[in-house]
Amino acid sequence: MPKNRKTLQNPRLAAIRAISDVLDQHQNLGDSDALSGLSDSRDKALARNLAYGVLRWLSSLEWLAAGLLSKPLKRREIEVKRLILLGLQQLWHDQTASHAAVNETAECARLLGKPWAVGLVNAVLRRFQREKDVFLKKMEQSGKHLAHPGWLLMEIQKDWPEQWPDIIDANNKQAPLWLRINRQRADGIQLRDALKVAGFDINDHQFARDAVCIHPAAPVGKIPGFEKGWLSVQDPAAQLARDMVSPQPGERILDACSAPGGKTAHLLETCDSIELTALDMQADRIALVDENLRRLGLSAETLAADATVIESWWKGEKFHKILLDAPCSATGVIRRHPEIKWLRSSGQVDKVVQTQAVLLNTLWPLVEPGGLFVYATCSVLKRENDQQIQQFLNQHQEARLEMPAVKWGTAGSYGRQILPGEARMDGFFYAVLRKSA
Repeated sequence: MPKNRKTLQNPRLAAIRAISDVLDQHQNLGDSDALSGLSDSRDKALARNLAYGVLRWLSSLEWLAAGLLSKPLKRREIEVKRLILLGLQQLWHDQTASHAAVNETAECARLLGKPWAVGLVNAVLRRFQREKDVFLKKMEQSGKHLAHPGWLLMEIQKDWPEQWPDIIDANNKQAPLWLRINRQRADGIQLRDALKVAGFDINDHQFARDAVCIHPAAPVGKIPGFEKGWLSVQDPAAQLARDMVSPQPGERILDACSAPGGKTAHLLETCDSIELTALDMQADRIALVDENLRRLGLSAETLAADATVIESWWKGEKFHKILLDAPCSATGVIRRHPEIKWLRSSGQVDKVVQTQAVLLNTLWPLVEPGGLFVYATCSVLKRENDQQIQQFLNQHQEARLEMPAVKWGTAGSYGRQILPGEARMDGFFYAVLRKSA
């Protein structure tokens, strides 16, 4: 892609660069630098919205493009193809004015150094405008409107034969912005008043006591109290980890795989007299935990180490409680990270299931008799959740499953599952295990 000021500051081309970072470089969308280089906040918001939208509906948009083109584009014209996807997304799902969606998107081809493609992009988008209803009806008949890779769709259908349509529908919607109130620093009433004065509509959550939803969504720098440590961004489903652990004064608690530190901080915000160790394998991710704790006025022992190599970090004193927010497929948070659909494979899930089992079996001996082990994932796949805990219990007779008396989620055989969109939450799984005294 030619790089000059016009291309670098064009929001549509910035969106294409971000999409390319995901699909070609296998980056997470949030890690792409393509959007941060835009100087105008409105352009940045537009580019972000377009990039997320295209990745949310990628396979559907590709199906549309294939049908609208008279012949396939050559592989080297991938940028032109993605420009067409961007235009189709604007015409199909966004509120962009149709003339802007067509004309400005087509003109981007000129900025790419491909003036021959201006007419092609224009013709494809105008054809979609004329035949939109016909194409969308055919798409629904084909099943391509579900916008999920085949392996993931089949696994969700197998695991959730009754609920799968709602899961897929939730995955294809933008998630709301939820905040967590830091009760060590903020007064809940005053904070809510400040949010209202700043122009946000706010809603509490029926199950997560520290959660507040704000609309419209905004960058954290524009949210009152964020820099002062009054609140953090965290979905209510993740906030429920605090209730599952239920920290008590003086307890030694390990937060394994803790980065970026949301659950670590929440435990300390509600009980600052615990002895908390936050562990993560990567030093740069532990640095994020330290940064978040400083902003919130909290402190814990933070360690960069491999949790499975216990001799490298464990000091020999067992923990009253362990929270393992295990590495997982993240299939419960697709509505926040739509690129997950295209960056994951069934084989990758197989590998992460093995990693989860190793972590469970390695950390379990570090819980003292009578102690608690909370296993959590942001996945909806049963092989990472119910089946993982079933296998663990079959191997550990001293482990007893405790089913929390809560009203949220669905009770499985071996834990509690929240499905995406349920009670306005992300998809999450919790299993609570007690070690025999």
